[in-house]
Amino acid sequence: MSWSLTIGRIAGTAVRIHVTFALLLAWIAWSAWRSGGAEAAWGGIAFILLLFACVLAHEFGHILMARRYGIETPDVTLLPIGGVAALERMPEQPRQQLAVALAGPAVNVVIAGVLFLYLALSAQPERVSAGLARVQDSELGLMARLAGANLFLVLFNLIPAFPMDGGRVLNALLAMRMDKGRATRISAMVGQGFAFVFGFAGLVFGNPLLVLIAIFVFMAAAAEAQSSGLEDVTQRLLVADAMETRFATVPIEANLAEAVDILLATPQHDFPVVDAFGKSVGLLTRDGLIGALREAGPMASVSMAILTPAPSVRRRDRLDLALREMNKAGAPAMGVVDEEGVVVGLLTLQNVAEMMMIRAARPEWSFRRAGAG
Repeated sequence: MSWSLTIGRIAGTAVRIHVTFALLLAWIAWSAWRSGGAEAAWGGIAFILLLFACVLAHEFGHILMARRYGIETPDVTLLPIGGVAALERMPEQPRQQLAVALAGPAVNVVIAGVLFLYLALSAQPERVSAGLARVQDSELGLMARLAGANLFLVLFNLIPAFPMDGGRVLNALLAMRMDKGRATRISAMVGQGFAFVFGFAGLVFGNPLLVLIAIFVFMAAAAEAQSSGLEDVTQRLLVADAMETRFATVPIEANLAEAVDILLATPQHDFPVVDAFGKSVGLLTRDGLIGALREAGPMASVSMAILTPAPSVRRRDRLDLALREMNKAGAPAMGVVDEEGVVVGLLTLQNVAEMMMIRAARPEWSFRRAGAG
């Protein structure tokens, strides 16, 4: 995610903080300082940092549960609205989806339970319920407010609306009784219904935060439905159905000036780089070409600008798995190769998007190309 800084790695996952998080800390400190001076400001910052440590633990609940099912998470980003764990994919089995979705809130339940135990042993059990309703009241004490905040995180995240965990719980439960596409459509509709409720409540009570949450939930539900629709379609198609067959390649012995000529002569942005036998040795992107041209000049070898190892797929591979590999490699395109490794096509997200638009206009259209076997 852009505008994010990596602050470390935990269990192989990069932990990133969005720059707007610093703005949140500044706003919290300024608001607390206005009401209670420097001590209140430091207390406010300490509370937010501890709260986001709980949010990070919540996200690692998802990450570690997903890892049990062979799903890695390259990074997790902390935003002012919470955390976002970039799972490579969601599990295909509904029961596994349910376990991953519930793992995050379960972490907050454990944290709240530990804090409740601490307050009980300190003869302060009544502060937990007070903390749930008054998490910004510094007079309650840091631990009570943190316990209340964790309970709030559990309740809020279990609202059955994407992108909250409750939306994924609802989706997994529905997927146990119906096909995945229909389950996601119903879950998205429920999420958008909650978005309307949030938006109406925000307008009635004059709460702009609820309105912002409503917009965020509505857009996330729509994006989830669209993503599910794409996955549902691509599972039934092959790479040959979406690949581009009229494309240009760049020979490995070319220099950057020659690559620029090819770039300007075609509408392509990404080019398979091939050896003398037409086999893929890498991928040259427009951004990579421009960057190398700026640093090394036009006579430098094109090999210094290519992505290696060369991301490639075969014509008979499932399209959804190919797109997953493309995302995992962080590549904007992939060369399509035959059994000998010779490049015979180019797969890009633009090709897939165009295919989806055509399919939406004419669902009965057959995409299977002659000779795609």
